[in-house]
Amino acid sequence: MKIRDKLGISVRRQEQLTRVMEVCLVGVFFIGLDRGNVGVMVNAGLGFLVTFLPATLERDYDIPMDAGLTLWITTAVFLHAVGTLGPYQSGVTVMGLGWDNMTHVLSSSLVAAIGYATARAIDEHTADVHLPPRFMFVFILMFVMAFGVIWEVIEFAIGGAATMLGSDSILTQYGLEDTMRDLIFDLVGGVVVALWGTAYMTDVVGALTDHLDGRTRKAD
Repeated sequence: MKIRDKLGISVRRQEQLTRVMEVCLVGVFFIGLDRGNVGVMVNAGLGFLVTFLPATLERDYDIPMDAGLTLWITTAVFLHAVGTLGPYQSGVTVMGLGWDNMTHVLSSSLVAAIGYATARAIDEHTADVHLPPRFMFVFILMFVMAFGVIWEVIEFAIGGAATMLGSDSILTQYGLEDTMRDLIFDLVGGVVVALWGTAYMTDVVGALTDHLDGRTRKAD
């Protein structure tokens, strides 16, 4: 049984929560506009666009994105956008201690889910690839950590470029200690998905496999 079923959250309630966060993202954008903060505006704007991704995947590629998955994605980008409002000092954001850690866990869990679904679909699609369950656990963690390292490098590069140009940075790197803490919580998100989250991706894996099978048949 999925967590949302245990909590008794209906599909309608999940959809309502998603809509509320989408509206709030628009609000965050205008807060950034009022402050003249490009970083807040870009993060809120991109986050809002990401909320349309589930509907696009379902419409154009027949990948089932139920209300729970949509809420998962929307919550991740919403919390990240709110976190950019600041201030930030030693892990404390506008919403209190650990906000950055929570957003990294949630965001990395999404990355882990994407990595798992893609690898599992390839495994199901071709007999030339076989990924044992134990290896999938390791793969998810490696995938998340690799993405996390790349993300931290991007943060550092963008932050450095913004400093050189004397402008606001859309992504901010707060030093080595912050980077190490971010990677630790990225790992936590990967472990959560590896242990309990793969059940949520069964329908997505099936759809991706069918999509790959269809492309193969067309090629033949």
